[in-house]
Amino acid sequence: MHEQIPDFQMPTAEQARLAAESLRLLADPTRIKVLWALLQGESSVACLAELVGAPPTAVSQHLAKLRLAGLVRGRRQGTFIYYTAADEHVRRLLTQALYHAEAERAERDLPDRGSGAPTARRSATSPT
Repeated sequence: MHEQIPDFQMPTAEQARLAAESLRLLADPTRIKVLWALLQGESSVACLAELVGAPPTAVSQHLAKLRLAGLVRGRRQGTFIYYTAADEHVRRLLTQALYHAEAERAERDLPDRGSGAPTARRSATSPT
């Protein structure tokens, strides 16, 4: 059946594996918050820990995994490392994930949990 679809392409095994690994690493609320904060600008571990409400050691471990996946980058200044989201692809990936979550919540008519975080719909249109 798929042979009849013009330009039908499947990802290679390696592409699928790498994509699954990136998505697996995003399957943690703290990592989502860390990435969202880093999309707003460069930050240190201590600042990120305060923003996401997690101990600095935990945030550091999350950052190490996100860095290995190529989702964040670090810049050393003296004894401190300042982190940023790797690129615009990370912004699009996270924005789409948050938008989808918001759409699912609305479709299921679930109450907003009042986290105080910006909604994905609003963030999808915010300037970079």
